[in-house]
Amino acid sequence: MTTSKTKPNKPVAEKATTKEPTNKKSNGKTDKNSIAKSASITPLLEYRSVSKSYGDRTVLKDINLTIPRGRIIGLLGKNGAGKTTLIKLANDLLQPTSGEVLVEGQPIGVVSKEQISYLPEVTYLDKTMKVHEAMNFFAEFYRDFDIEKAKKLAKILDLELDKKIIKMSKGMQEKLQLILVISRKADLYILDEPLSGIDPATRDFILDTILNEFDENASLLISTHLIADIERILDEVIFIDNGKVALQSDADALRQKEHASIDEIFRKRFRSHL
Repeated sequence: MTTSKTKPNKPVAEKATTKEPTNKKSNGKTDKNSIAKSASITPLLEYRSVSKSYGDRTVLKDINLTIPRGRIIGLLGKNGAGKTTLIKLANDLLQPTSGEVLVEGQPIGVVSKEQISYLPEVTYLDKTMKVHEAMNFFAEFYRDFDIEKAKKLAKILDLELDKKIIKMSKGMQEKLQLILVISRKADLYILDEPLSGIDPATRDFILDTILNEFDENASLLISTHLIADIERILDEVIFIDNGKVALQSDADALRQKEHASIDEIFRKRFRSHL
């Protein structure tokens, strides 16, 4: 997939619920012919009036968000804005204080865990395992795990199958975790800071690998501070500020409206906090 070409302009929907899922052609552009027939299609992921508090401290305040199919979405915000809390709610790791989180119209639970492939910010692998043992573990745990795909990606990203995780650098461990997550055939991939420990020279290659392996009927939600590195692959952006949705927009339309990159728009909006 060629990612250097500019994607066609896409209109900004007035509300998140009116955004329609799109599929990407092999050249990285949006296929206008595959836009969903109706905006009433049940969102892949939906937050309805979600708030989350810890005692007197409110982390999320009345969040209303929809994530459709066929989109790569950047979840962006400064430290402490509520991004990770939002992600944990979708993965049933936290419960909302009020409101509800739905996956294809159903409450978060056993079924949604099969639909979502989640990469947390913190390493969770048993470091005594070898790479191929971690793959076998995922194959036993997840019915949708494609071990041959994982092995292929490991070869592409120069990971040795017989190497113990504990002997791998932080960046190599993050590559392995990313491989394991994207080798599942899920409906929604949620990646929390997936490139933070990976050297800049490798990031573009990994992003291209993600694009090449991306299922056009799925969606990908990426939380990251490395906006300049990833913005070229984004269809949509969500800005979170002080526990609220400050902005949700089509990425191309926002760039055209502001005459700036997503990274520049973000820095300008949050300049006083950076």
